[in-house]
Amino acid sequence: MTVGREIHLASRPVAMPTPDNFRLVEVAVPEPAEGQVKVRNLVMSVDPYMRGRMNDVKSYVPPFALDAVLDGGAVGEVVESRSPDLKPGDLVLHGYGWREWAVDDARRFRKLDPVAPPSAFLGVLGMPGLTAYVGLLDIAAMKPGDTVFVSGAAGAVGSLVGQLARLKGAARVVGSAGSAAKVAHLTDDLGFDAAFNYRDGDVSQLLKQAAPDGIDVYFDNVGGDHLTAAIARAKVFARFALCGAISAYNEPVPGPDNMTLMIGKRLTMRGFIVSDHNDRMPDLIREVGAWYAAGEIKAEETVVDGLENAPEALTGLLRGANTGKMVVKL
Repeated sequence: MTVGREIHLASRPVAMPTPDNFRLVEVAVPEPAEGQVKVRNLVMSVDPYMRGRMNDVKSYVPPFALDAVLDGGAVGEVVESRSPDLKPGDLVLHGYGWREWAVDDARRFRKLDPVAPPSAFLGVLGMPGLTAYVGLLDIAAMKPGDTVFVSGAAGAVGSLVGQLARLKGAARVVGSAGSAAKVAHLTDDLGFDAAFNYRDGDVSQLLKQAAPDGIDVYFDNVGGDHLTAAIARAKVFARFALCGAISAYNEPVPGPDNMTLMIGKRLTMRGFIVSDHNDRMPDLIREVGAWYAAGEIKAEETVVDGLENAPEALTGLLRGANTGKMVVKL
């Protein structure tokens, strides 16, 4: 019988997760039953939303259970199959991350055309890519000539938002990030017109310098002072796509104190969850996939080796230690 390792939630964190909140467990991996497949995971995703699932609170997805394996996006190779739909050697995308092996019904796994590295299907051609694509084009309704501001712009989603905005004809693309190196990456490598380190001072003033004529679109990954700054710098009829609020994931932060400006500026502010928009995945693969294949979109990755280091990868992500997509190589 195959023995595999998986990460369990040992306790719920109070603020930033610590190693004590996780447990590395060895388990017996069952053989696939009729209609099932056995998959060896190659790479797994670490994403900001996972921090929220560590809390025992009601949300758009159920919380992780204590003393049970965590889950999330992963790509693996079919090793055994008792289904006509998949065969050994097939590359598959699924939701059984945080473990080395996965066994379930074949319908739970999506066969991938190996046109890109496995990790790309967890990033630019996966959930983060779809989040950027839908949030910018559908939720914020970006138009050619817009000035676009992206917070958390060096992360998996933010970096794609900025590049998509540029390719879709934005007049100016501005991003915020947490270090001078990330700021340089945005402007020198990804084509942002301007970027700033939010640790360098008041975010509203930094944004004013980067976008002196105001912004038409704000893609929010951070919340807090970034959302306040975006409201202050928004033009009349600006549109905000609220994707995440990582500044408040570990502890509460004050909300905007200038929301009355939204009335006179006639702002549209809309939150969204990417899973509501899976019908747009073929468009992402067609359009963004072509740009990615042609080298017009760059998809940086921060790779952590070994399942045992997945908890450290998550806390690193929450601290901003990543550039681009954070993945764990198994």
